[in-house]
Order: sequence, then C-alpha cells, then structure tokens
Amino acid sequence: MTRVRRWCVVAVGTLLLVATPVALRALPAAESDVSAARLLAQVRASTDQGWSGYAETEGTLQLPDADRFSDVGALFGEATRMRVWWRDADHWRVDRLLTAGETDLVHDGERTTEWDYEHAEATVSRDPDIRLPRTADLVPAELARRFLKGVTKADVSRIPAERVGGISAPGLRVVPSSELSSIDHVDLWADPDTGVPLRVEVYADDSSPAFRSTLSDFSAARPTVGDVSFTPTPSTELRYEDVLDIADAANQYAPLLPPPTAAGLPLGDASDGAVGVYGEGLTQAIAIPLRDREADALRDQLASTPGVDQDDRRTAVSVGPLSVVLTGGPGDGGWLLAGTLTRSALVRAADDVRSGFVYTGDGR
Repeated sequence: MTRVRRWCVVAVGTLLLVATPVALRALPAAESDVSAARLLAQVRASTDQGWSGYAETEGTLQLPDADRFSDVGALFGEATRMRVWWRDADHWRVDRLLTAGETDLVHDGERTTEWDYEHAEATVSRDPDIRLPRTADLVPAELARRFLKGVTKADVSRIPAERVGGISAPGLRVVPSSELSSIDHVDLWADPDTGVPLRVEVYADDSSPAFRSTLSDFSAARPTVGDVSFTPTPSTELRYEDVLDIADAANQYAPLLPPPTAAGLPLGDASDGAVGVYGEGLTQAIAIPLRDREADALRDQLASTPGVDQDDRRTAVSVGPLSVVLTGGPGDGGWLLAGTLTRSALVRAADDVRSGFVYTGDGR
C-alpha cells in the first residue's frame, strides 16, 4: 500500500470514528411499548444505579439576585454544564464546568466537600436535609426523584420516545393531582435498560419548558471509588463548616417552630427545626424565617421584579412555575416561602405560617 493510500485509510477511519456518534444522535428514536406504570417503577428503582455523563441545564427563571440567594438564582436562570459520576445515592461527584476552571461537589455518606480547584479551597460540611438547592440537585436523576415523590400511576402517561445522548429513551409525562401546584406538567425520558432519567423538562404551561436538564452523554457503568473521591492538592486550604447556608442556619438556630400545616399541606418529615417543608413532589413549598437584614435586602430585590404584588403584609412574585412570598414589611424580618405552588396558594401558606408559628425562646 502506498503512503498516500495509507493516509487515505487513516483519514477515512478517523472520519468514521467522529461521524458515528453524531449519526447515532441524529437517528430517530425507536418507540417503546413499556407502559407508563412500568416506566415509573423503573425510574424509581434506578436511585442506586451507577452511571456517569455530562449534564446540561437550561433555565428561564430570572429570580431576584439577593446576596444570600444569588447562587440559587444562577442555577435556575442560567445554563449550567456538569460532569457527573454517580456511584450510588451516598457516593457521587458533580463538577460544575465554568469558562475558567470548575467547582466540584464530592459527596461521601453524610459529608459533602465543595472544591474550588482554581482557588485551591475546599469546604467540608455535613449534608443536612434542609438546605438551599445546589448543582447536584439539577441533574436529571435527582430532579426526577424529587418530582416523583407522591406521584401515583394515575398521574402519569406515556409520551413519544426521544433520542437523548444517542439513546432511544421512552418518555413519561407527570401531571400534578393537586390544584395547588403551579406546574402544568413534567416530561422525562429515561434509559430503557436502567431507568436512569436522561432528560427532565418542567412546564408552567403548555408552551416551552421553564427548565430543562439533559444528559448529553451517558454511561451505565458504575464509577469507581476513585472517581467519586476527593483528593486535595498539597496547596489546597481545607475548611470545615457547621453551617451550610442560610436555610441550614435558620433551621438550626432560629428559636421558632413552623405550624403543622400550611395551605392544607402537611409539614414534611425532614422539618425538624425552624424551617418548614410542606407538601411533596410537584406541590411543595419551603418556609424559612429570616432576620431583618436578610429580609429587607431580599424584599428590596423582590420589589423590582416584574409582576410583583406588595403591601404592608407581604411581597409576592411568580416566575414561571416558581412562586415566592416574603411576609412583613421593612424592619419586620419575615418568613420566606418559595415553591411550586400557585401564587394564591403560596400566599395562603404564608398567612398560615405567619399566624401559626411558635416562638420557643432559647431552646426547643
């Protein structure tokens, strides 16, 4: 074989290697005859299925940019790229890929480490049930797990399969059974072999999704222990934090207890302190007590949000399927309620919390 022919063979081989994955993604999805009930069961059973891949989110929820909540606004209002290794529900690693560098979350049992490689800083903290959302909550598998709580077979139906990350993924539509929910429906597509969700879309109406999370690349091979381990560099500054964020701080130290129900929704089992979590799945809200300085700063930001409804009792806004209510006026402190309830339902919940909480003094 001549040198020119050898180079031609190499060129063709390289082209095929590059083109094959692209071609697979371009193929139409093969339909599946799996029932909605069976697919729901498969997705629920996939919690401890090992997998890895690249996740991308697209959010249109432009939340107020208050200091203590700015990271939450970025998660739901911007595009986020992540590399995920999921060994099981207790051992995983999620790297948020930035323009310059990355920020990693490494979870090991009841402990989570946030690692900023570029700044050589790592923070180790406990992993409380009550906290603000973080990047790992936005991967399709975690979104689906949370949304499917309380969902029954009557709430789901099949939708056409789609090709996600090169896989023909059967689709499932979830419609909330409660009229209190601000979500119109959630669509998800799952790997047919493992049940791992590959894409989740959240709709406030029947137009375009308000939020989408997709795995653009997926492997069902279980990551190794090394894949989900944290090994700091010699120059890494390691810190330990007892308080994760403002929700965790309020839950641990605010001398208050929320009422047992709000807007008719029961207080969840995770609510063991001052913060209340009401409802579950597609119909859920969190109630966080705020001190004056945090409440006033957030109230000012909410006041500038389009569509705000504000008086001396409360400030209320809705952004897509997410509603936010802050009780009280300037200097009052207040209860922050946020969740997937209609604005009227969340206002009702806020009134219930404001009138029904218990002051416990120095201890509970």
